[in-house]
Amino acid sequence: MGSSNTRIVTKEKGIALLSPTAVAFEKKSGRIVALGAGAKRMLGKTPVGIEALRPVQGGVIAEPEAATRMLKRYFKRLEAVSLFHRPDVIVSVPCNINEVERRALEDTVYDAGARQVFIIEAPLAAALGAGLPVAGAKGSMIVNIGGGCTQAAVLSMGGIVISDSLRVGGIELDRAIVQFLRKKYELLCGELTAEMLKIKIGTAWPKFERGISEVAGRDLSGGLTATIKVSSADICEALYSRLEQITAMIKTTLEETPPELASDIYDIGIVLTGGGAMLEGLPELITRLTGIRTTRAKNAPACVCRGIYWCLGNPAAARFVRYRA
Repeated sequence: MGSSNTRIVTKEKGIALLSPTAVAFEKKSGRIVALGAGAKRMLGKTPVGIEALRPVQGGVIAEPEAATRMLKRYFKRLEAVSLFHRPDVIVSVPCNINEVERRALEDTVYDAGARQVFIIEAPLAAALGAGLPVAGAKGSMIVNIGGGCTQAAVLSMGGIVISDSLRVGGIELDRAIVQFLRKKYELLCGELTAEMLKIKIGTAWPKFERGISEVAGRDLSGGLTATIKVSSADICEALYSRLEQITAMIKTTLEETPPELASDIYDIGIVLTGGGAMLEGLPELITRLTGIRTTRAKNAPACVCRGIYWCLGNPAAARFVRYRA
């Protein structure tokens, strides 16, 4: 359950569901009026009496009731829960979250209909999904850039040796674009428009030129609707300060890594996973700022789910997941 998207993988079907983590409901009756993509389109556009929100923020549960109702609907859609059947569920959790946040996430899955809940740290699941040799003594480093947070972890012998996390992810990058356009062009646009710009012409490295795109919003100087042209260089400038924070966290993690593992990471390189890893030029930026070769994993957004899929029914997975007592 990510801040941007929720992915559910089953042993029989693989990735069976991919939907935005968003819910819209009537304030008075509590009735859900939209879920997933429909609710995401309503963010910032709802009339009086209807509220659209993201129940997961910063990688943790922000709205427990909304998160539980959303997950119940998803389980029902997949026919995973019935009167006579409740599934065992493996859920990924961000590294370095506190016990209260961990319990809230686990309770949400239980309340949605799970029989047993097993947990796995998201960087470890991402590393398994990316095909890194985490079970051996050789060290490897994964940086998982999600919608609500970025996590960096050094792995060896089937576990996380050292890790760090930052509440900066894809959603925060969208907000950075909104702030930049407001400051430079005096144009106010929504986060969904900013996300579209990031995907269409966004880049982390100035030498990657991806063209120009028109964006409409409210002209703050006149109050009317206006349209401006935004270049990929603008998006690069808007994102740089946030990307610098992510790179600083990666550097800190590397500085605290034991020397023998640091040597392995220098040989193997850093692997990026998560939806945020798809930003054009990001591997090149991290390579330049850290001095360590950085690559993007194949199908980076789905690596955590692929790692969980590997754990389903695999006896060797017992060393990676643990049961929530």
